[in-house]
Amino acid sequence: MESPTKSSLQLETATTTNITPILKIISVASVAAGIQFGWALQLSLLTPYVQLLGVPHVWASFIWLCGPISGMVVQPIVGYYSDRCNSRLGRRKPFIITGALSVIIAVFLIGYAADLGHSFGDDITKKTRPRAVAIFVIGFWVLDVANNMLQGPCRAFLGDLSAGDEGKIRMANAFFSFFMAIGNILGYAAGSYENLHKAFPFSNTEACEKFCANLKSCFFISILLLLTLTGLAMFFVEDVPLSEAKKNEDIEGTEDSSRSAGCFGEIVGALKELKKPMWILMLVTAFNWIGWFPFFLFNTDWMGKEVYGGNVGDEAYDKGVRAGSLGLMINAIVLAVMSLGVEPASKIMGGAKNLWGIVNFILSGGLLSTIYITKVAEFDRHLAGHYVPPATGVRVGAMTFFAVVGIPLAINFSVPFALASVYSATSGAGQGLSLGVLNLAIVIPQMIVSTVSGQVDAWFGGGNLPAFVMGAIAAAVSGAMAIVMLPSIKKSDAAKASMVVGGGH
Repeated sequence: MESPTKSSLQLETATTTNITPILKIISVASVAAGIQFGWALQLSLLTPYVQLLGVPHVWASFIWLCGPISGMVVQPIVGYYSDRCNSRLGRRKPFIITGALSVIIAVFLIGYAADLGHSFGDDITKKTRPRAVAIFVIGFWVLDVANNMLQGPCRAFLGDLSAGDEGKIRMANAFFSFFMAIGNILGYAAGSYENLHKAFPFSNTEACEKFCANLKSCFFISILLLLTLTGLAMFFVEDVPLSEAKKNEDIEGTEDSSRSAGCFGEIVGALKELKKPMWILMLVTAFNWIGWFPFFLFNTDWMGKEVYGGNVGDEAYDKGVRAGSLGLMINAIVLAVMSLGVEPASKIMGGAKNLWGIVNFILSGGLLSTIYITKVAEFDRHLAGHYVPPATGVRVGAMTFFAVVGIPLAINFSVPFALASVYSATSGAGQGLSLGVLNLAIVIPQMIVSTVSGQVDAWFGGGNLPAFVMGAIAAAVSGAMAIVMLPSIKKSDAAKASMVVGGGH
């Protein structure tokens, strides 16, 4: 596409002329490392942090509701408008840039929640700091909205760059998964290092001591990484603007019926037009995420309480949380290696759906293994008659658990999105809207788990194991459904995906 006038867009096009399609895909996929660095901090440190601010364990999971709720609302809206955006910057870039800037605001609110709460009147000698909790929750909501503004358009951008080629789509999603793993490794490594705050001496304040200061320091690094990777991708990779002719061609047929309903009318329309394979994919994805979300919510809390036998705020709990962050870093390393093997593994297993199904059984077994690890750690403490740190065998078992579930996690971050790109092609929906629809099958289960897991845990004594058992059952169900119910990809479906995705390229 040629710009009608000389502009910075032409300068960008000239700059990107010599960049190969594969390098463009890698550059856009690398943004996932910046996104996931922040997610890693959320997953490893924020549940302990919010309990440190005084929120009881039974209520901590409710704070995580903001993620799926914002995802359910924001990602379809962003997908809808990014499919139709006529900005001179392109369709996806305006949303990616806005999301990156919003992340800066969010991590400032989260990192400085304790300080701001103290400034507004919180008594730091009391267990609960209501103002700090309120600021944290606002920051958490903004961060989840911003991450959805980033992740959805990034994946859609990868779909655009793949131009409907099934192999490129799988490769692009595999690279996205790989860079998510890199972000995880860096984020969990930062979270497990207890003296990081010494690099930022101003982070340690009266209201924000060592644990809080380390979290704040991690977020400073998160901002730098995200802005660097996003800036490079936005400068070097061209996002072809949607021409008026193409826009009219794509939208004219549905404009009258959807003008009043807008984005959500389109989503309802897309759901009505979805074929059976996409509905099955959404159902499998829903059970899969019921399996995953308890792990994401409570992994480091489980290490601090059940494995290390600590209570929130004491030394044993802090050691457990840091050990959990180390385990998550090992998990991320396995994820990174496995991400690069998704394509050959898929061929060995007879297709992506079989691979996905098999690794869901691995997830189920891993979650059930937490029962044995916990009981051994508790027995050792009971036998000693006083507190003892977990034995070497217990620690090795816990680290092995984190490593093993890295295998299904790599598939979970890649295969469902690749299948969605192909299955949804027959509906005529754009990449952004299609991924927004799939996102419903991710966020609704998260809302369910966030709502019930804390109460379920409380019914069984306040630990994390009941939620893990619930996740194990759901993971096994999703594995069986993936193998038995999901159809294999046909070449004709890939050809249709090429026509849908390739439009402007």
